Formats: sequence, C-alpha cells, structure tokens
Amino acid sequence: MTADRLTLRELNRAYLDRQLLLERHAMPALDAIEHLVGMQSQAPNPPYIGLWSRLADFAFDEVAGLMRERRALRIVLMRGTLHLVSARDAHGIRPLTQVILDRYLESPRGRALDGVDLPAVAAHARAHLEEAPRSDKELREILAERWPGTDAAELNWGVRCMLPLVQVPPRGIWGASGTARHTTLEAWLGTGPGFTVDELVLRYLAAFGPASVRDAQHWSGLTRLGEVVERLAPRLRAFRDENGRTLYDLPDAPRPGAAAPAPVRFVPDFDNLLLSHADRARIITEEHRKRVFTVNGIIRATFLVDGFVHGMWKIEKRRGEAVLRLDPFAPLPPGARDDLEAEGLRLLAAAHPEAKTHAVTFAD
Repeated sequence: MTADRLTLRELNRAYLDRQLLLERHAMPALDAIEHLVGMQSQAPNPPYIGLWSRLADFAFDEVAGLMRERRALRIVLMRGTLHLVSARDAHGIRPLTQVILDRYLESPRGRALDGVDLPAVAAHARAHLEEAPRSDKELREILAERWPGTDAAELNWGVRCMLPLVQVPPRGIWGASGTARHTTLEAWLGTGPGFTVDELVLRYLAAFGPASVRDAQHWSGLTRLGEVVERLAPRLRAFRDENGRTLYDLPDAPRPGAAAPAPVRFVPDFDNLLLSHADRARIITEEHRKRVFTVNGIIRATFLVDGFVHGMWKIEKRRGEAVLRLDPFAPLPPGARDDLEAEGLRLLAAAHPEAKTHAVTFAD
C-alpha cells in the first residue's frame, strides 16, 4: 500500500468535504444524517444547526418530521454518547457499541451494583419501558419499589448501560419542551439488521477520513480496530500526514486539495467535527481546543474561517431580539468579518424567525 503525503491543509480540505462543509449540499436531511454516521446530540438543538450549516434550503421542521415518523431517533451509540441517527443506523450500530456500555458497568461506578441481579433489573425495566416511555424519575421509582435496598439512581444508570434506549419525541424537536422519556429500540422500531465492524469503519472513513486507526477508535469508542483496518487494507489507500502518522482512506473518496476555498461556517455545540479524531489538528489547534472543550464536558459552539476553528459563538434571546455573539480567538482576516455577519444573520433568520430583530456582534 503506497503511502502518499498529505499536508495539514490538504487534510483539512478533505475532511471539510466529507463533512459537507466546503459547500452546502442539496440532499434530504436523513441522507446527510446517514452520511455523517449520526450527529452527536448531547443537547437537543445542535444537530439542527449542524444540518443548517451543511445543507441547502434546510428546514428545521424536516428533522422534527423524521423523528415523529420514527425514521430518525436519538440513542446512545459512539463513545457511549447520545446521537441523532437514522432508524437503519440505530439498528446497525447499537449492537456494536454495547461493549462500550459493558465497560461502564465494569468501571468503579459499577461496583455500586455488585450483588444485584442485573439481568433481572434489565428485564423488569424493559417491561415497564415498553409498556410506556418513562422518565428517569419514573423509572427510578419503579426500580426502587422492586429493589428497595439499592440506590435507585445507580439502578437507573445500570439500565441505561444494559438496554438500547430511545429518547422519544417531543424531546429533541426544535422549539419543543418536555421531560426526556425513554423506551427500548425494539419497542420503538421493531427489529432490524445489524452492521459488521468492517462496515462501520468504512462508513467512518467516508465521513471523517483520511484517518488513523487511533482516530477511528477515538470516534467510535471501540478498541482493537487495527485488526479491522489490517483486514480492510486491500480496499484502502494509505497516506502519511506531516508528522508521519499513517492515515487510511477510501481510494475514491474526495480529496479536493489545499487550494479549495472554505467558506465561513457555524459549527454547533458537541458537533462530531471536533470530536472524531485523536489528533484534531486538521480542524483546531491544541491551544484553541483548550478553550472550546470545558472541564465539565461541554463542547462549545465554534465558527470556521478558512477551514479552521477561529472562535466561538452563542445565540442570546431577550425581549424579542436574537443576537449572535462571536468571540474570535485572533484578529479576523480581511473580509471574514463581513462573511461571518452575513452568515450569522442567515442563521438567526432560520433558527429564530419569530424574533423581531436579529443582530450579530463581535467581542473586542
């Protein structure tokens, strides 16, 4: 396998192209969600912004329709975190990521459940969750009644690790509110075919490549993927980055080159763009990463200038006004301020059309 060299800028442009961020694409939201192998959804709203930044003429209610029709859903998958995925990918990926949750049960926290009949807990919880979607509070009360001598919060956590739980609408619908309630994947969708780990790695490379074995493991939370990549090697192309790391890719995947223009883009909180590689230099510097990734696990919303993270943003709403506040990490290059303001106003109009006024401000 020949290992050609990729510069950092070439790697950046290839990555942005896979992530649908070099240009907006005219594709259905469900197709984009599947191409991206799901969208991290620790908070309900960020995937909507992520799709708006990637798709032409994206309508926020498109995802709401997909969720109500059970064609898309929110479920714990990669890295043991909540993702918005298609129904097909929920069936295909969830069994592969169960090992991550099994490791949680084997962690020090899992010792709180030592001596508890965990299969019985899972069966009892499944029966009640499939009878009707339940909130955490409701499930804790159910479990406490059956196992009064065990911490109900730990039992509830154990159920989350053991069962494939779907967070049902209206939770996850843009503009909707309500307590998070869960049922099982089987109750929500029925049964469906699974994927092989080889298929998952190929899907990862299509959306996040070129990438190293360590990158794929960081994204998925799975281990021993070196064996998978070795098995897939005849179907892959190898590269080396500027630090000599071996990166793998699909032979015909797009790699548009360092000169490809990269427009300004707004990336939402928790977006997988920043979370899916062990080495994130292709999109953000280590200095900036420390500002974006907080000690309590929050991944702040960022904006891209010339393809790289250049600052953070947030939207504030009060008295009928929606304001997008930008905090650049460094002076903006010529023209970028105007581009960010124009893109920001479009974002505000799409996300908060009910606001009487929209404004974009920059931190000094």
